[in-house]
Amino acid sequence: MDCESSSQRSVITFDREALTEEISRLEREMAVPGFWDDRARAAEISRKLERDRSLLSQVDRLATELEEIELLHGMALDAGDEEELASLAGRSAALERELRRLSVALTFSGEHDPSDCYLSVNAGAGGADSQDWAEILLRMYGRFCERMGFKAKLIEVSPGEVAGIRSATLEVKGPYAYGNLKGEKGVHRLVRLSPFDSAHRRHTSFAAVSVVPVTEEEELEIDPKDLRIDTYRSSGAGGQHVNVTDSAVRITHLPTGIVVSCQNERSQHQNKETAMRVLCSRLGELLREKEAQKLEELQGELKDIEWGSQIRSYVLHPYRMVKDHRTGEETGDVDSVLDGDLDRFIEAFLAKPGEDKPSKDRRRK
Repeated sequence: MDCESSSQRSVITFDREALTEEISRLEREMAVPGFWDDRARAAEISRKLERDRSLLSQVDRLATELEEIELLHGMALDAGDEEELASLAGRSAALERELRRLSVALTFSGEHDPSDCYLSVNAGAGGADSQDWAEILLRMYGRFCERMGFKAKLIEVSPGEVAGIRSATLEVKGPYAYGNLKGEKGVHRLVRLSPFDSAHRRHTSFAAVSVVPVTEEEELEIDPKDLRIDTYRSSGAGGQHVNVTDSAVRITHLPTGIVVSCQNERSQHQNKETAMRVLCSRLGELLREKEAQKLEELQGELKDIEWGSQIRSYVLHPYRMVKDHRTGEETGDVDSVLDGDLDRFIEAFLAKPGEDKPSKDRRRK
């Protein structure tokens, strides 16, 4: 598949016939009697079929858009229609962006890349500035999810003392949600003139991002004796139940010290179910780590939210720039990045050799 614009040309090699054959094979397998006897395997095959169908549909749609643009471009050139040519330039640029995202999607080969994920933001030391920065990051990821067509649901938030948030967790659902967001794990640094400093001095703030793939509960066996479950009243926006009933749930996994909470569902039962799903995913992430460490050591990077540990810097003063310290990728368009335009950083991260990635995932050769 090719896309040509006035400034660049994108080429994606894609075997449509092979994908079509794979879809047919999966459909035949699902039609075999007794397919659902092994529910875990059947669910995985069903998810793979859904992903393959979605990919084929996306490829066909982009191919159709490319053909139409090329046809209209030729007609506009012959007619000397400058207005139509300008309109087609916009469509071509939009197609170019979608083709780049498709190219990224075709590189995913990690076991958990296709999964949904939980993304958590935690403010570092620094009071109102860091808590405000954590909320800005939360909005940035929400906007990114909107751009990607992902569904992002806020399942827990702890408001800041003066402004912003101390912590929050998003449940992100969509094709390759974890694959796209896994590179965001780490410490993010902001440099700006503080809106909370009466002298309007320059401040440096830090916040940590954690990303774990959603893990099916049946994959992990958790002893109920290892759990401490507390209920409390919700804080912040959340509907009629907030501050009326003790519907919020906090679950502590005693052997590891992992704590998860949920407050945005409508009932205590629903909050408990959601919290258990998050706990299973975080325990699954622990099990995938190479080294068997205590929780304090495993999460040490995120707890050490300070100078020198950041993966990316966002500078608003004395100049404007966002720079990823792992890949060297940078841009002066800070506003677009904070509005969720993270494509350039995700693409650069996925193109970097695997030793700097948070898992053993590798790009397809």
